[in-house]
Order: sequence, then C-alpha cells, then structure tokens
Amino acid sequence: MTDVKADTALVLVSGGQDSTVCLAWALERFARVETVGFDYGQRHAVELEVRETLREKLRALRPQWAQRLGDDHVIKIDALAAISETALTRETAIELGENGLPTTFVPARNLIFFCFAGALAYRRGASRIVTGVCETDYSGYPDCRDDTVKAMQVALGLGLDKRLVIETPLMWIDKAETFALAEEIGGPALLELVVEHTHSCYLGDRSRRHAWGYGCGECPACTLRGQGYEKFINRRKMA
Repeated sequence: MTDVKADTALVLVSGGQDSTVCLAWALERFARVETVGFDYGQRHAVELEVRETLREKLRALRPQWAQRLGDDHVIKIDALAAISETALTRETAIELGENGLPTTFVPARNLIFFCFAGALAYRRGASRIVTGVCETDYSGYPDCRDDTVKAMQVALGLGLDKRLVIETPLMWIDKAETFALAEEIGGPALLELVVEHTHSCYLGDRSRRHAWGYGCGECPACTLRGQGYEKFINRRKMA
C-alpha cells in the first residue's frame, strides 16, 4: 500500500497514455489531485475530448480515487499555435527536420505548460506538479529531458517564492514499462482503460482500433505506442 501524502498535486493530463498513468500514480499518492489540460490548437485536439471520460472512469475504479480527484482545468494557449510552424499545429508532413528533431516538436511547449501549471498550482495551493515527460521514449524533444525539468522546478520555485516539486514518474521508463506500471497500479481494469480510452495518435484518428488502442497506426506516436505494447505483452508472456 502506498503512503498517501497530505499534499495537493496538479497533474498535466493531455488525454494520452503517459499522462493518464501519471494521474493514476498521483491518485495513489496524494490526498487531493487536480488536473490541467492545454488547448493550443493541436492537430490532435481529440485528446482533449477524451479527458473527461478518463477522469470519470478513474473515479469509478476505486472509491479513494473518486474522493481524491478534484477539479479539472483547461487552459487555452492560442498563441502557441500561432507562432509554431509544426506538424502538431499545421497540416504539414510529419518527418525529421533539418535540425535533427521531428517536425512534431513544438518549441518551448513544455516550458510554457510548466509556467501555466506553476501559476495554477500557486493559486490552487498545490505543492506538486506531475507530468508524463520522459527521456526514454521522447522522440528527442529537448523539453522532455530531466535536466530541463529540474531547471524549470528551480525557476518556478524562485519566481513564485514557493517550493514546487515537479514529479516525473515515467522519466526513466519506456512505453512497455508504462503499460506495466498501469497494470501494477490499477490491475487489468486500469490497463484496459489506458488501452481503450487514451489517445496518442498525432493525426487524431480514433476510427481504427488496434491491440494497443485507437490511432492511424503509422504516425510516430502510434508506432511508439504499438511497439511498446507489443514489448509489454512479450515480457508478460516470458514472466
């Protein structure tokens, strides 16, 4: 049994696999948990539509989660799409850019998210910010690195004159281990919730159902998720 801390945690929840597992992780550990999502004109805005379903189904999994799950917040950041020429904010090809980063990289996106989350955490009395960023399966995004997160934690603490801890439960694990963590936290029910109701596909496709969930099956997010699920299933068979 996980010790429950009295802290309030604010979880960045996109509607994807990683952030949903992080939300379950937080619900096991903190007395009160609030969620925040960001509407920045993303091409796969369907991820925002699945968020409330995910919250409702998490509430139904365990009575204590229902008691701990508090308010949800959605913050519109239209300016991010306006200044971003990327494959997540424009109808352009998903490919590797000249800078070596995929065109799905939205410059400073996570940095901006952390700033808004910090401001919201300050107002809501939360001492923890929980995010699903990781260095293991991160497509090379520099704002997902552990060093970046640690720097943001220091900057927020100084700028707000308040100690905020940015929790990164997935920082050093891959997608297969994230599926395994979901099952470890909430058993088959949470694993099924993650597979069936979270959204990762960059193209916003929920018309095609695969073993690992819905998506186009071809974009980098689908490929990463599909490979991770296959690896997870194979590891389980060998255990």
